Amino acid sequence: MDLYSVTTVLLTFIIASVLAKYIKILLERSNLPPGPMPLPIIGTLHKISFTNIVKSIRNLSKTYGDFFTVYEGSQPVIVLCSYDAIKDTLIDKADEFSGRAYYPSFFDFTKGDDIAFSSGEKWKALRRFSVITLNNFGVGKRSFEERILEESGFLCDVLRKTNGASINPNYHILRSMSNVICSVVFGSRFDYQNEHFQKLVKCVQDNFALMSTRSGLLYNIFPNVMKYLPGPHHKIMENFKFMTDYIKKRMEENMKTLDSNNPRDFIDCFLIKMEKEGKNKDAFFNPNTLVMCSMILFFGGTETVTLTLRYVLLNLMKQPEIAEKLYREIDNVIGQRPPNFEDRLNMPYTEAFINEVQRYGDVVPLSLPHELTVDAEIRNYKLKKGTVFTPVLTSVHFDKAKFNNAENFDPKNFLDENGKVLKKDSLMPFSVGKRICPGKNLALMELFIYITTLLQNFTIKSPVPPEEISVAPVAIGLGNIPPNFEIMLIPRTGS
Repeated sequence: MDLYSVTTVLLTFIIASVLAKYIKILLERSNLPPGPMPLPIIGTLHKISFTNIVKSIRNLSKTYGDFFTVYEGSQPVIVLCSYDAIKDTLIDKADEFSGRAYYPSFFDFTKGDDIAFSSGEKWKALRRFSVITLNNFGVGKRSFEERILEESGFLCDVLRKTNGASINPNYHILRSMSNVICSVVFGSRFDYQNEHFQKLVKCVQDNFALMSTRSGLLYNIFPNVMKYLPGPHHKIMENFKFMTDYIKKRMEENMKTLDSNNPRDFIDCFLIKMEKEGKNKDAFFNPNTLVMCSMILFFGGTETVTLTLRYVLLNLMKQPEIAEKLYREIDNVIGQRPPNFEDRLNMPYTEAFINEVQRYGDVVPLSLPHELTVDAEIRNYKLKKGTVFTPVLTSVHFDKAKFNNAENFDPKNFLDENGKVLKKDSLMPFSVGKRICPGKNLALMELFIYITTLLQNFTIKSPVPPEEISVAPVAIGLGNIPPNFEIMLIPRTGS
């Protein structure tokens, strides 16, 4: 057979395979919620803008409703694009929707040996252990406040040395926020100038940004193709390896000095659990799950709160009148003493402000994908086990029916006519349901203590007029990445 004949046969086979796959998609499509017509190979990607994937999805919801289907290549994904759609699934049918769908940029590295990207009994065991361990270390409780206060104090010391000069605060905030979770995972904080620590936190921040680029988004849709193509997405795995190599080294050091009666950190607790489960062949506790769980805690506990605090500073420069209200409330309630988390009960404007930062900053616009753990019926659709869902948290946070001034940054979105805080189920920055972020309580405590401490100590000034400040994200994907900015932090009298 000559080369021409071989090529013809090969092309015929490829075309036939693509057509067979496409026909299968069209046949199965009749059992799924409505959505744009998928094309062979690319699915509905022609309907998505990679510069603003969330806006594209919300535009599709105007045509197809809040419960519709898109195709990532040949993979159907049901989009949950309203509060009701998310409530109907992740809350009202929490167990059925608690599976984690394949998310290549994480799963291809962790292989599901962690608390975020595992499913089934492994996920339940690892999450239960992680939540209990965090609680035992006082995370999110009064006993952990001192650690957060100490670290926020170190940040203030560094910022005070700038003498009110115009600076980019990004890495100062990043290192400080990361040190809080480091004290849990590794049992100690790092000096801000530690080169290894600087590399670790840069890996976290770079990966969060890379996953929000066109290359990162395409990797999550076509991993088997993108892994062979050049591009910045390859740096994601390199950064994860750097982080896990360090964690492996810490694990080995901890093993040499382990005291089962006196665990120093999350790694120690995991090692002790491994000893107890050692004879159980089905145990999910082993060196690899230790490393991956530690890495996910470190990753998740570093960048999301950092991004949120950056949005805090941006919005305070953009609207200095809001900063003045915060100064007054902080001065009246806390004064010069260190803040504590219970102070928020007497500080409605500050609490409303923090809620609004989380809503408007919308740091994680798309919750990580879920999948059905069993066959289930939802909204009259009989869906099979393994069906993938993507909750669009932005659709809730910017819902005009839920927030009076949804399109603008306004703390009054969380205040009633008497100035009291409104508790709203439509605020879900940590997602909802069984997969809600296990670090929620820690993050809320960090935000309150850091914000009040910074405003106790500094007057926030912008080096440019407020009208020139943009708070629009520069990248939208895994996260809403705020623009870089300069700020002047003027020490307050008596601080």
